[in-house]
Amino acid sequence: MAQNGIDTSVHSSPTTFQIDHSECTYMPVFPEIFVLRHGQTEWNTIGRHQGRLDSPLTDLGRAQAVAQSRILAAAIGNLHDFTAYCSPQGRATDTANIALAPLGLAAIRDDRLREISFGIWQGLTFDEIASGWPDLVSDADLDPFGWQFQAPGGEAFEDISARALGFLHDLTDPSIIVTHGITSRVMRAIWLGQGIDEIAGMPGGQGCVHHLSDAGQRTLHAPDRPSL
Repeated sequence: MAQNGIDTSVHSSPTTFQIDHSECTYMPVFPEIFVLRHGQTEWNTIGRHQGRLDSPLTDLGRAQAVAQSRILAAAIGNLHDFTAYCSPQGRATDTANIALAPLGLAAIRDDRLREISFGIWQGLTFDEIASGWPDLVSDADLDPFGWQFQAPGGEAFEDISARALGFLHDLTDPSIIVTHGITSRVMRAIWLGQGIDEIAGMPGGQGCVHHLSDAGQRTLHAPDRPSL
C-alpha cells in the first residue's frame, strides 16, 4: 500500500517524504544503494569548484546532513542490513558523521568516492575558468556537465567512471554512500546503465537522499528540508 508516494508495506512506518522518480528500464546488477551528497560548504556558497580541495560545511550544510539522517531513518527498515561508505574528503566525512552517527552507523572511507579532480581549475569560480580557458568551456551552456572533464591536469570522464564502477562492483551488501556531486551522478548513471549524455539530467541537490533499487531511482526529501 502506498502512502504519499512511499510503499508503506516495505518501510517500517508511513512517511510524508516527497519523491521525484526517474524511470529505469535497466535491470540492476549492483546492490541497493542510498546515495548522499555532502552538505553545503563555504565554497559552494561562492561558486568555487572544490574538486580534491576542501572547505568547511556551513550551518545550512550541517542542517542538511541532519535532514539526511532523518530521511534514512524513515526510509530504511533495518539499518543493520546496510554498510556505510564515504569519501575521505573532509566535507564528506563531516556529513557522514552527522548523518550516520545518530543511526548507529560508521562509514568506511574509500578513496574511490572522492570528488573529481579539477586539476588547475580547483579553487576557481566558473567566471575565472571561462576567463582563463574560454575554448574549454565554450559549450558549457549546451553541455553543463561535460565541460567539467576538460580541466588541464584533471580527471577525464573515463577515469572517474572506472573508479566508480570498481567501487560498485566491490559492493556485496545494500549500502549507504556519502560522496560528492559529480561522483554521485557518475556512479548513479553507471548503476542505472545510463551514459554520459544522460548524466546532466540526473537529479542532484544537497540535503536529499537518492535511492536506487530494482524499482529504479527515487530522490527522497524531508518535507521541511533545509534549502538554499
